[in-house]
Amino acid sequence: MWRGNGMVNASEKKCPVETTFDVIGGKWKGVILYHLMSGTKRFGELRKIYPQVTHHILTLQLRELEREGIIARKTYNQVPPKVEYSLTEFGKTLNPIILLMKEWGELYNERRPHSSEV
Repeated sequence: MWRGNGMVNASEKKCPVETTFDVIGGKWKGVILYHLMSGTKRFGELRKIYPQVTHHILTLQLRELEREGIIARKTYNQVPPKVEYSLTEFGKTLNPIILLMKEWGELYNERRPHSSEV
């Protein structure tokens, strides 16, 4: 698509919903954000919430959220190492979205048949 004397940058055409999913999409990012809404968590605390998430995947998802400016990572210089994660001010702007997703998930779970009935 042309604008004036040049091409429109492809990122200018990107759907805002797609952008949101690019940032918070992924199996565990929404869950991580939901649990950080209640306050700062250590890496081990996040692992305990969902033990089925591998160390590697949790680390990747946390790094991506940190790179996007959604969460902050604080490292303490001690043995054993202590690392804490919290929502940034910008990350807190996602709280209403995450809460709506929680509500929708509850509604969906209420209306779908139980697996034993299927």
